Amino acid sequence: MSDSPLTVGVVLGGVAPEHEVSIISALQAAAALDRSQYRPVPLYIAKDGTWYTGEHLLEVEAYRDMDALRESAVRLALFPGALGTLECVEVREGGALSNLTRPPRRFSIDVVLPGLHGGPGENGGVQGLCEAFNVPYTGSSIFGSAIGMDKVLSKHLCREAGIPVVDFVAFTETEWAGREEQGLDRCEDRIGYPLIVKPARGGSSIGITRAEDRSELDAAIEDAFRYDDKVVVERAVQELREINCSLLGDETDVEASVLEEPVASEDDDVLTFQDKYMRDENGGAAKHGAKTQEAGPEGMASLDRIIPANLSDERTDEIQDLAIRIFRLFECAGVARIDFMIDEATGDLFFNEINTIPGSFSFYLWEPSGVPFDELMHRMIEIARRRHREKNGRVRTYDVNLLAERSLSGLKGAKGE
Repeated sequence: MSDSPLTVGVVLGGVAPEHEVSIISALQAAAALDRSQYRPVPLYIAKDGTWYTGEHLLEVEAYRDMDALRESAVRLALFPGALGTLECVEVREGGALSNLTRPPRRFSIDVVLPGLHGGPGENGGVQGLCEAFNVPYTGSSIFGSAIGMDKVLSKHLCREAGIPVVDFVAFTETEWAGREEQGLDRCEDRIGYPLIVKPARGGSSIGITRAEDRSELDAAIEDAFRYDDKVVVERAVQELREINCSLLGDETDVEASVLEEPVASEDDDVLTFQDKYMRDENGGAAKHGAKTQEAGPEGMASLDRIIPANLSDERTDEIQDLAIRIFRLFECAGVARIDFMIDEATGDLFFNEINTIPGSFSFYLWEPSGVPFDELMHRMIEIARRRHREKNGRVRTYDVNLLAERSLSGLKGAKGE
């Protein structure tokens, strides 16, 4: 590494219901970066998709008033830069920069660190932008991000690989609309109650509902379609233990963290958004409408959990080995978290879902595993840069111009034959 710190573009916000959750995770990551090696630059994506920057966007207080934030922030346009960098240029139309006479400021990003949850940031969209611009970025590639974001495709992939998943049914909105009774019959005939209904490409437990009968199932599916045009309905594990494992590395070298067992509040059958992000100071979850405490900046670290999970050594090894297998199956890189379910009545273990950009980057699992947060960020960036070098060391173009005169004549001849 050169003497100058690398400029790390920390991408946060995004067009997704988890916009605020992303801000928390990304700011945690930016704060953990070793300033002797890395200089974080915020790349904030507003809810309408506009990109901004500004030093104050590294402070959580700036996001308490979104209108004021956008007035004081700097709009950005993005371009591919030299030597695998992302070129950022100020946009002057309107806003705080409209009356300035100096040239628009330009700066380069050496590595992109996506801290987005849900939507185009976690489903491969921003990863695709980085690939198109040939910029190194942390985390999984387009394939792992896209498949991992889709709970239905994830379950199909794991089932085809012999990894157990609970019974499920999936609908697109087109398949559901106008055929609701047939859809409800399908769920009842193939699975039976109780059921868990989820948006297929959502996160942070947003839109997840437990259904005990046909009426509740109908309402739950309709609610899930508010967040996505694909919904998954799966069998509810009655004696459920949720166990999560984080992974760090890539397909050639990956290690598993200690395991955690998240704890839902006493009033909830499944972990909710409030359980994950709005725990009050006594450990309870602040409900919708509660005024005792606002959502704090702890992110996923605020969730009640048992670390390490109280499991036998054999069971722990089994889950960690399976997590590594799934990480490689999805061709993941950087940090991911894989969530499992154990049916205590039968002892069966099931894959639940994979998070390719886990909340708070799972630092709370890596610190007890011997990897402090700053080291976790460093290793993610090093993996990103190495993968970028390896990609650019391969043949990426074919040095033949099919549009040259001679080649064109050959094509014409082939066409006329």
